[in-house]
Amino acid sequence: MIAILNLKFPFELKDDQLQAVDAWLNSKYRGSIIYSTGTGKTEIAFECARRLAEIKYSNAVLLSSKGKKTGKSAQIFRILLIVPRIVLIDQNVNRLLKYGLSRESIGTYFGEHKDIREITVSTYQSVINRLDLIRESDMIILDEIHFLSETAKEFSRIFQIIEEDPTKGVLGLTATINENDSRYNTIIRTLPPVKKYLIKDAVTDGRLAKPQVVPIPVNFTASEKKIYTETSAKISSLSRKLGVFDPKRISILLFKGGYNAKLAKLWFENVRIRKELLSSAQNKMLAAVTIVRKHPSEPIMIFSETVDSIKKLESILESNGIISRSIHNKIPANQRKKILEEWGREYFPLLSVHTLEIGYDIPEVRIAIIISNSSNFNQAAQRIGRVIRKTSRKNYALVYVIYIRDSKDTSTLRMVKSTIDISDRDNQLKLTSFRT
Repeated sequence: MIAILNLKFPFELKDDQLQAVDAWLNSKYRGSIIYSTGTGKTEIAFECARRLAEIKYSNAVLLSSKGKKTGKSAQIFRILLIVPRIVLIDQNVNRLLKYGLSRESIGTYFGEHKDIREITVSTYQSVINRLDLIRESDMIILDEIHFLSETAKEFSRIFQIIEEDPTKGVLGLTATINENDSRYNTIIRTLPPVKKYLIKDAVTDGRLAKPQVVPIPVNFTASEKKIYTETSAKISSLSRKLGVFDPKRISILLFKGGYNAKLAKLWFENVRIRKELLSSAQNKMLAAVTIVRKHPSEPIMIFSETVDSIKKLESILESNGIISRSIHNKIPANQRKKILEEWGREYFPLLSVHTLEIGYDIPEVRIAIIISNSSNFNQAAQRIGRVIRKTSRKNYALVYVIYIRDSKDTSTLRMVKSTIDISDRDNQLKLTSFRT
């Protein structure tokens, strides 16, 4: 018996989820589903796999009844689920077990784990080193597919292998993707969106908790303001000398050598300095402490852009008598797991650099503090998505955005607003102003 046919949810899928499944099946088993965090992308993917396996099995049985050979395809339907982070492997395995699949049918492929089964969960990095996993599978699920952008050159082979066999089922999953961004051209061409259900839609339908954006404007200190002004002037001057203002084009100059390569290196160094300054400005740190104190004994997710900035905030919180923890890619997986297990019991503010933006479920958390500067739409949506999963005890979430007045930082606030602002349409999003 094909393993995925044992899939059984302990609940009914929502209408929008069933529509997504049908849309993918009607697109000849190829395409992406763009669904907001917290609206059941994973369950959609599992149901897509079950339905496709059911179709393949029925076809094989029909052929068999007509006396035609079907081979082992009638007995096995191999599924490869690829995720961006190791921490997400156990999460997906546990869900499959919860939904009725046997442990014997599920394997994991990463690091020293090389257990290939009918359903195998792996990471993009691991699959790159074993591309036959794609060739040998009947269906590929690409979780957080925006990771396979044009800038991730090492992953381009994945699409090449996928295109070798047009009969293979392939499903891309993401909470958001900018279809007009050239970095995602291959994704959109190979696996075009077949169904979208964004944060705005899910909040309107009551599927997600209502986010309340709380802007917190602060000022640079005098010394920080001087550094910001000087680095911004240098960045503008270097851009004019290079005749290029696009970071992607400037990065190309780094590898061409000569005078322009030196200017490009200086450009990126000043951008780094400014980025670190905006992430770790003193008044941002103090504002974050004030917010944490407003919500004692409640788990809080704090997002920043650099490891140095969260280490600085962790130190400042500690000096104010507040225990916190930091989580980022440099922390070993077993230590990250322990940090997450203790969150909400041993400590309450969890500081993150990207790690918890992707996929990890934290449904009970309703407070996010964003202190980093970013105009990346995908990143903003992922961060907001971490705290708006709806539960029986959570109908709204707070998203604090701490930003520096009169700086590039204001792009972060604009991006957060544009990601979730539905007030113009139905006035269901409350926008609050909070000053420190």
